Amino acid sequence: MSIRPLSDKIVIKVIEDTEQTSGGIFIPDSAKEKPQKGEVVAVGPGKTLDDGKREEMEVKVGETVLFAKYAGTDVKMGEETFKIMSVKDILGVLE
Repeated sequence: MSIRPLSDKIVIKVIEDTEQTSGGIFIPDSAKEKPQKGEVVAVGPGKTLDDGKREEMEVKVGETVLFAKYAGTDVKMGEETFKIMSVKDILGVLE
Protein backbone atom coordinates (compact mmCIF):
# COMPACT_ATOMS: atom_id res chain seq x y z
CA MET A 1 0.00 0.00 0.00
CA SER A 2 1.22 3.51 -0.75
CA ILE A 3 0.05 7.07 -0.15
CA ARG A 4 -0.39 9.62 -2.95
CA PRO A 5 -0.54 13.11 -1.44
CA LEU A 6 -2.85 15.71 -2.93
CA SER A 7 -2.35 19.43 -3.59
CA ASP A 8 0.54 20.90 -1.56
CA LYS A 9 0.82 17.93 0.83
CA ILE A 10 3.88 15.75 1.31
CA VAL A 11 4.49 12.38 2.98
CA ILE A 12 7.50 12.11 5.28
CA LYS A 13 9.04 8.98 6.75
CA VAL A 14 9.89 10.02 10.30
CA ILE A 15 13.53 9.53 11.29
CA GLU A 16 13.64 8.62 14.95
CA ASP A 17 16.98 8.95 16.67
CA THR A 18 17.52 6.22 19.24
CA GLU A 19 18.83 7.85 22.37
CA GLN A 20 21.03 6.12 24.89
CA THR A 21 22.59 7.66 27.97
CA SER A 22 26.31 7.39 28.69
CA GLY A 23 25.43 4.63 31.20
CA GLY A 24 23.81 2.53 28.47
CA ILE A 25 20.16 3.21 29.36
CA PHE A 26 17.82 3.66 26.42
CA ILE A 27 15.40 6.57 26.73
CA PRO A 28 11.81 5.43 25.97
CA ASP A 29 9.79 7.13 23.23
CA SER A 30 7.36 8.54 25.78
CA ALA A 31 10.17 10.52 27.46
CA LYS A 32 11.69 11.92 24.28
CA GLU A 33 10.88 15.03 22.28
CA LYS A 34 8.80 14.45 19.17
CA PRO A 35 10.99 13.78 16.12
CA GLN A 36 11.38 16.75 13.82
CA LYS A 37 13.38 15.19 11.01
CA GLY A 38 12.29 12.97 8.18
CA GLU A 39 12.80 11.81 4.61
CA VAL A 40 10.36 12.95 1.93
CA VAL A 41 8.83 9.82 0.35
CA ALA A 42 6.02 11.38 -1.71
CA VAL A 43 5.13 14.86 -2.95
CA GLY A 44 1.79 16.16 -4.20
CA PRO A 45 1.45 18.02 -7.50
CA GLY A 46 1.40 21.46 -5.84
CA LYS A 47 -1.23 23.95 -4.78
CA THR A 48 -3.61 25.24 -7.45
CA LEU A 49 -3.36 29.02 -7.68
CA ASP A 50 -6.26 31.39 -8.42
CA ASP A 51 -5.24 31.61 -12.07
CA GLY A 52 -5.44 27.81 -12.46
CA LYS A 53 -1.68 27.20 -12.56
CA ARG A 54 0.13 24.91 -10.12
CA GLU A 55 2.62 26.24 -7.59
CA GLU A 56 5.90 24.34 -7.86
CA MET A 57 6.80 22.21 -4.83
CA GLU A 58 9.94 23.30 -2.98
CA VAL A 59 10.92 19.80 -1.79
CA LYS A 60 11.70 16.62 -3.70
CA VAL A 61 11.42 12.93 -2.92
CA GLY A 62 14.53 11.69 -1.12
CA GLU A 63 15.40 14.94 0.64
CA THR A 64 15.80 15.04 4.42
CA VAL A 65 13.79 17.85 5.96
CA LEU A 66 13.17 19.49 9.32
CA PHE A 67 9.56 20.17 10.23
CA ALA A 68 7.59 21.93 12.95
CA LYS A 69 7.31 19.94 16.19
CA TYR A 70 3.56 19.26 16.09
CA ALA A 71 3.06 19.53 12.31
CA GLY A 72 1.11 17.08 10.21
CA THR A 73 -0.90 13.97 10.84
CA ASP A 74 0.75 10.74 11.99
CA VAL A 75 0.02 7.68 9.88
CA LYS A 76 1.28 4.21 10.76
CA MET A 77 1.65 1.74 7.90
CA GLY A 78 3.04 -1.60 9.01
CA GLU A 79 6.03 -0.94 11.23
CA GLU A 80 6.82 2.49 9.81
CA THR A 81 5.52 5.88 10.91
CA PHE A 82 4.79 8.56 8.35
CA LYS A 83 3.55 12.14 8.58
CA ILE A 84 1.34 13.83 6.04
CA MET A 85 1.71 17.59 6.14
CA SER A 86 1.54 20.73 4.09
CA VAL A 87 4.77 21.92 2.51
CA LYS A 88 4.44 25.16 4.53
CA ASP A 89 5.17 23.12 7.70
CA ILE A 90 8.66 22.31 6.40
CA LEU A 91 11.26 24.49 8.11
CA GLY A 92 14.23 23.56 5.94
CA VAL A 93 16.06 20.95 3.88
CA LEU A 94 19.18 19.30 5.30
CA GLU A 95 22.04 19.31 2.80
